[in-house]
Amino acid sequence: MKLRMLIAAVICGLAMSAQAAEFKSGSLTIENPWARASTGPIAGAFLVIHNNGGDADRLVGVSSEAAGEVQMHRSQEENGVVSMRRVEVIEVPAHGEVALKPGSYHIMLMGLKAPLKAGDTVPLTLKFEKAGPVAVTAVVQSPAAAAPGGGMMDHQHMMDHSHQ
Repeated sequence: MKLRMLIAAVICGLAMSAQAAEFKSGSLTIENPWARASTGPIAGAFLVIHNNGGDADRLVGVSSEAAGEVQMHRSQEENGVVSMRRVEVIEVPAHGEVALKPGSYHIMLMGLKAPLKAGDTVPLTLKFEKAGPVAVTAVVQSPAAAAPGGGMMDHQHMMDHSHQ
C-alpha cells in the first residue's frame, strides 16, 4: 500500500511539474523554460515555442526583473569558431516551432541582480508581435547543464562575443 501511495505521489508530482513547464497564449505554447545557473553577471535562458495556429508570429523581445538587460542571441559555428550575435526577432512559423537552446537561438540575461542558483526560478516576459506579452517562469539548472547531444555552451568563455 505504501509503495502505491509513493508511486501515485511521484506521478502526481511529475504531472504538476509538466503542467508548470508549459505556458499558453492563443495559438502559442511555450514549453520547458529554463536558465543556466550563473557564476557571474550573465546567464542563458532557453525554451521551446510551439505555434499551433495558421499564422506565423515573431518573438520581438524579452524582459526580466532579474536582469538589467535581456537580449536575444543566436550562436553559430563557422570555421571552428563559435560566435554569438544579437538578433532583433525570432521567427515562429505557422504550425511549427522554434527551439531556443544552447548552441542556437537563446536568451541572454545580462547584469543579473543576483546570481542564479540551481533550483531557483526566473520570471521572463516574452513579447510577441501578434500574441503580445507572455509571462513564463524559467527553472534554474546547474551551470553544467548540457546542450542536447552532450554539447556545452559557456557564455563567459565564448571565442567571439561580438554583436551585430
